[in-house]
Amino acid sequence: MELLLAVVLAPLLAGIVRRTKAAVAGRRGPPLLQAYRDLRKLCAKSTVYSRTTTWVFRAAPVLGVAGLLAALALVPAGRLPAALSFPGDFVLLVYLLAAVRFAMALAALDTGASFEGMGASREMAFGVLAELALLLALASLVRTSGGAWSLAEITRSLALGAWLDSGGLLLLVAAALFGILLVENARIPFDDPTTHLELTMIHEAMVLDHGGPDLAAIELASMLKLWLFAGLLVGIVAPVHTASAWIDLAAHTAGVFAVGIAVGLVESAMARLPLPRVPQILLALALLALLSVALAPDLVLPS
Repeated sequence: MELLLAVVLAPLLAGIVRRTKAAVAGRRGPPLLQAYRDLRKLCAKSTVYSRTTTWVFRAAPVLGVAGLLAALALVPAGRLPAALSFPGDFVLLVYLLAAVRFAMALAALDTGASFEGMGASREMAFGVLAELALLLALASLVRTSGGAWSLAEITRSLALGAWLDSGGLLLLVAAALFGILLVENARIPFDDPTTHLELTMIHEAMVLDHGGPDLAAIELASMLKLWLFAGLLVGIVAPVHTASAWIDLAAHTAGVFAVGIAVGLVESAMARLPLPRVPQILLALALLALLSVALAPDLVLPS
């Protein structure tokens, strides 16, 4: 169900972020459905490939969407089960996100342009620290949930009462995950998805040579990633479990949209960090997640 929701509503989440930033700035902003129109417009255009590129450049956008869809299949939506669940699936989630980043970096290097190579270098360098923080945050959730080794079991075990028992620990994990959400989705203060300044671009520098349906796939993958991390965060901050699975699903969806509003507010209130500061903040997020692991109860190994 999370997979279906993400495919249908992820562009709407991107629209909510844009409208929130526009509202804070006193502007009307683009329509909420503008992201759908942008994707349709890109799909209607033709694609131009450089003579220096190979099949790697053409395959990367498809691999990006496929990897994000596979990752979303592991994430439950509220109390509704995930499409795929097994012990240790949270490790596969981290690897899938890393594989998507690796595919996009290879595509950028395949162009042979130094500008794209610069963006790929920055993306991979910052991604290493972000992946470490994400893995530690998920490991902390495993310990907090009493040895639940899948994302579905973790979500089921983290009821609202868990905040009464381990509120401080969950707050650390939630703060780390929100920071990881910002950096993984190229959001301010770590990156700016709207900038085209050479000295500050990270993710955007890797996709400058893509166009048409390929760029639409890359944009859709970015929207799916934002939905994925927002869904993970909502499962921790607002684990609503009622007698009706549909009420839980509605609460989960509303929580994802609330995360989009929070992202828009953060981007409106903060400036972009200088590049040398980004690894320092990422390391702080990793240490925050490591602290949550250290404070969590003893881990129960599966039998």
